[in-house]
Amino acid sequence: MLKTFDIILIGVMTATATVTYTIKHRAELKLEEVHRLEAEIKLEKDTIDLLQADWALVTQPNRLEKLASVYNGELKLEPTASTSLAHPNELPMLRSQLPPSDVADKDGGAGKGAAGDSADAEIRRVIADVASKPAAKPVAKTAGAVKHLEPKDNIKTGSVKN
Repeated sequence: MLKTFDIILIGVMTATATVTYTIKHRAELKLEEVHRLEAEIKLEKDTIDLLQADWALVTQPNRLEKLASVYNGELKLEPTASTSLAHPNELPMLRSQLPPSDVADKDGGAGKGAAGDSADAEIRRVIADVASKPAAKPVAKTAGAVKHLEPKDNIKTGSVKN
């Protein structure tokens, strides 16, 4: 009986040692992966720092002014006239400034009442105001100067047509 019990205990100890070794091995693999990821993160941070320093050098105003003067013949840049800039009253209304729209009643929206009619009138008035204002031309800034961009046929400019 003692020999059987000893063999069972030896088997349990062997199984325990195997499980312990497996857990230790997996932990070491995870630790190596963590070290590898930390090295990658450090490399990415160093790359970001290098790129930020490079960007700071490339976008220095003195350098850009020199480049603009050197390539002025090719770029044909002109100063922007003050009349070319959009004024705040020429910009379209923000969505948050629009009057609230009517929510349909439970019976399908029949019977709006006076409040619904006044809201519709207000929406029509706002749309007419926006439609009557001239649309501002989009501009692109290039090396200290601004040039106008003409809208393409397939690009919606945001103007409202009746």
